[in-house]
Amino acid sequence: MSTKTLQGVKHLVAVASGKGGVGKSTVTANLAAALTRQGKRVGILDADIYGPSQAMMLGIKAGTRPEIIGEKQMKPLTAQGIQMNSMALLATDDTPMVWRGPMASGALQQLLFSTVWDDVDILLIDMPPGTGDIHLTLTQAAPLDGAVVVTTPQDIALIDARKGIEMFKKVSVPILGLVENMAYYQCPSCGNKDAIFGEGAGKRLAEVASAPLLAQIPLNRQVQERADQGEPIAFDDSLLNDVYGQAAAQLINQLAGEPEQTASISFSDD
Repeated sequence: MSTKTLQGVKHLVAVASGKGGVGKSTVTANLAAALTRQGKRVGILDADIYGPSQAMMLGIKAGTRPEIIGEKQMKPLTAQGIQMNSMALLATDDTPMVWRGPMASGALQQLLFSTVWDDVDILLIDMPPGTGDIHLTLTQAAPLDGAVVVTTPQDIALIDARKGIEMFKKVSVPILGLVENMAYYQCPSCGNKDAIFGEGAGKRLAEVASAPLLAQIPLNRQVQERADQGEPIAFDDSLLNDVYGQAAAQLINQLAGEPEQTASISFSDD
């Protein structure tokens, strides 16, 4: 399958996990926010067709529809400086996508290539969980510059993340980096960091993928709360903005072919 040219986009990056429930969509939204804060024009294609959430995370009101241009094109919505399009914007909240793989893959290709992206530096594709038809179609048809793989420290998440990495390797899509989400919990009172789900998994997976560990994101209730409110926390001046900002800076360097820097955390026994 040959790739098509994607007009209006400089770099196209898939954000994948191989497994659901690891916070991939939240990471995507906050990574987009951090990239925007660093002066990049950013877009998100919400390819998680069976469970799209980017519209809610960016604060787009339910029922908002993209503007149709001509007969076959549409203009992405812009929220908080981020361009975004999603199958969720073309259906109601109560409409389930009861589609077989080939139909879903075709719809997403049409969504990607029919959207008139406006001079986007980095377009993030929020991929659905798994390694099925949708993944293979997009990785083979879209001109991807690479992929970011999101995992959590648990062994069960790492197993699926490895499968995702192998899928990208099979279709010759480079792994630009790993993000270890929920890597640790930091006590708001004493500042002590506790790796409650295990320690070192992200670094080991990065070694397997021969890719940098972009960031280790802490488990923090405010991340979920702000996502539900449609205001990604990475827009704030906070510790979490620093962590997401580190991931964004390293991703920019990877796309530019510059040397990587490894993310790291330390734990205290105090």
